[in-house]
Amino acid sequence: MLWRDRPMEWRVKRLTELGFQVGLWNWPDHDLAMLERSGATFSIMNGYLSGRLADEEGAAELLRTARQTADVGLRLGVQRLNLHGTGLGEGGLPVIPCKTVTGAMWLKARDTLERIADLAEEKGVVFTLENLNTAVDHPGVPFARAEDTLALVSAVNRPGLRLNLDLYHAQIGEGNLVELCHRALPWIGEIQVADVPGRCEPGTGEIAYAGIARALVMMGYEGPVGMEAFAAEYPEDALEAFRRAFTEAWQ
Repeated sequence: MLWRDRPMEWRVKRLTELGFQVGLWNWPDHDLAMLERSGATFSIMNGYLSGRLADEEGAAELLRTARQTADVGLRLGVQRLNLHGTGLGEGGLPVIPCKTVTGAMWLKARDTLERIADLAEEKGVVFTLENLNTAVDHPGVPFARAEDTLALVSAVNRPGLRLNLDLYHAQIGEGNLVELCHRALPWIGEIQVADVPGRCEPGTGEIAYAGIARALVMMGYEGPVGMEAFAAEYPEDALEAFRRAFTEAWQ
């Protein structure tokens, strides 16, 4: 989401020079050999290419492409492989929108995630399930709220399946972010951030990220925090604002 006019090789190198790890979206879009020799540490990557949680055909496709992606993740040393409630297409919209999530869909989604946890154990990887927002960015996505992803991950309750708790999406959909972090803490694999509105770096919107960082310290969170955000102006300034918000509380 930064330096979008630059080639990926340049962006990966620049992030590494600045002391950051790298998050990737769909792996087929990238030169894997280049990423391997880049020397970068990859924090997170989409953990599937297509599929869905809540029906048999979609689950089979999700598991098939998650297995492929796990092998790519191992090749690159990616730390977490990210999932959503359903496959996303152009502009982040669901390939198959869902208006109503039924009880049967909840049960099937939990079953699919149990199978994902089996795959994680087999491959020695970690999958994360990300919350999204339906009001602005991802209308029609099932299991989008952080309450939904927390319910599913805590029901499975296995180390190979964690939450990717995205606070940008949670602020739009639910708010009460510090309390949400408290409740989700045992299952968080990564926290992602951007400010609201605009989805730019901390300090450009309404979320008091320095206060959230202090609260995370107080509750004992020691996991990764990733900025999944656009730069309001200059990428280096955006990264520095992110670094300030999430390092001063730990000092």
